[in-house]
Amino acid sequence: MRFLTLQQVADELNTKHSTVRALIASGELPAIQIGGRGQWRIERAKLEDYITAAYARARTDIARGDVDTSSEKAE
Repeated sequence: MRFLTLQQVADELNTKHSTVRALIASGELPAIQIGGRGQWRIERAKLEDYITAAYARARTDIARGDVDTSSEKAE
């Protein structure tokens, strides 16, 4: 599947629909609007690019010692 819905992206990232909307609004996650109702779609390749960039940012943060995991819930 080339294009994903916001809910599919949220499921893949294990986050909320509203978080995906915020990523689109900030420009971090490229998306397109289609149809008369303006539904958003994210190309799978763009999602993979976002994930790759997020890993790179995480590596940089870890190398600087700038890691805060306090917002993560204990499992």
